[in-house]
Amino acid sequence: MAYAIIKTGGRQYRVAEGDTIDVDLLDIEPGKTATFGEVLMFADGKSLTHGTPLIAGAKVTAEVLQQRKDKKVIAFKYKRRKGYHRTVGHRRKLTRVKIKSINVGAKKAAAKKTEE
Repeated sequence: MAYAIIKTGGRQYRVAEGDTIDVDLLDIEPGKTATFGEVLMFADGKSLTHGTPLIAGAKVTAEVLQQRKDKKVIAFKYKRRKGYHRTVGHRRKLTRVKIKSINVGAKKAAAKKTEE
């Protein structure tokens, strides 16, 4: 089972083909294709390739399914005996994507060089 670790929105995600994940909001309409170029690691069961810090030429292609909001997060501020309490909250905006393909271009180029 091949998988990759990608970085988007300041977070890292482990993805495989066919996975559906929620990432921070992307400015792409539903139905369009998103490409993630920051691939940190790729493993295909036999070998493992990692970048320094990124794998050159590698990319993950995904289809944008929907733009949505996460569950509400509530932060309650309170100071005892002072009569102070505040409730603040937010809902994080997310983009749901389905991973279509994982391409590791540098790995194929390295294999061609060793054959010559």
